Amino acid sequence: MEERLIKIGISQGDSNGIGYEVILKAFSDTRLLELCTPVLYGSQKIASFYNKMPGSEETVPVEINVIHDAQKAVNGKLNLIRCVDDSMPVTPGQSTESGGKAALMSLDTVTADLKKGTIDAILTAPINKHNIQSDKFNFPGHTEYLEKHFGNGGNSLMILLNDRIRVALVTGHIPVSEIKQHLSTEGILEKLKVFNKSLREDFDVLRPRIAVLAMNPHAGDNGLLGEEEASVIKPAIEEADKCGIQAFGPYAADGFFGSQMYNSFDGVLAMYHDQGLAPFKALAMDDGVNFTAGLSVIRTSPAHGTAYDIAGKNIASENSFRQAIYTLIDVFKSRKRHHAAMANPLQKQYVDRSGDKEKLDLTKED
Repeated sequence: MEERLIKIGISQGDSNGIGYEVILKAFSDTRLLELCTPVLYGSQKIASFYNKMPGSEETVPVEINVIHDAQKAVNGKLNLIRCVDDSMPVTPGQSTESGGKAALMSLDTVTADLKKGTIDAILTAPINKHNIQSDKFNFPGHTEYLEKHFGNGGNSLMILLNDRIRVALVTGHIPVSEIKQHLSTEGILEKLKVFNKSLREDFDVLRPRIAVLAMNPHAGDNGLLGEEEASVIKPAIEEADKCGIQAFGPYAADGFFGSQMYNSFDGVLAMYHDQGLAPFKALAMDDGVNFTAGLSVIRTSPAHGTAYDIAGKNIASENSFRQAIYTLIDVFKSRKRHHAAMANPLQKQYVDRSGDKEKLDLTKED
């Protein structure tokens, strides 16, 4: 029996950014349609605008199949559900109220279909976190919005990744001045649990090794530059060890990335947004993917924003969006394998497995 293709719901993002451009460029390569059934939630008029913008003749035109129900999506085509008013103006490169409204219309509709089960997973194109704000959307970004709908009361975790590195964040979209008050041993431990679970279930890592970054320069320099490492972060690592989680650190961020220590780990937990994402994007700007762990559904996104400065010029790279599709498909398959393996667990066997508790110390030099 032929395996059914995963049906991916795609929110259009800000209609004045590069969302439509990277979506259309990606699916102009029809080989991608052999891996999934995409359903774009947006506007036929806006899609047509970007399909015909100057320079688009250099790519293969994308055949768009307009449908009214995700259940009617067909394989081999880019399906489109018209949920955004065609009268919405398109002004590439500009942040407008209408662009934010269009983004929210798309996101709300694809979220509703995800709850109904008519699509399997969600891929979000970039939004503008300012113009999308309204009575219906009062969140710092996609991650917090989706946590409310699919977090089941737990905490989500932002993970930026490519095929070389995975970076997760303890705190996300908050001002730097508020980072300290948002850090706690309990909070870091919770993020480590979510990260560890995701690495196992979503990425097929049997025994994940997680590096934990320090908050202060030089990891606090024994209290000279801060005490959070000793009072908050190290206790979280110790508690994680009691939970069977292999966590190491805290490491000074500059030396950690500068010496490429991330190659020794399956994941890196940063204390705040730019501590983790600045070096990540320096390493993986073109092929990075944003993945939200800790949700009951699978969500990925390209690891870039609306890029107003190049919107409408047909020069945006679709590589990050393409990688977001690949990652989503891989996670979908990984979860299926994990759930199948755990469906009928074997009865516990009382065997001496003390050797499994041995923990590799990556803090010591050879």
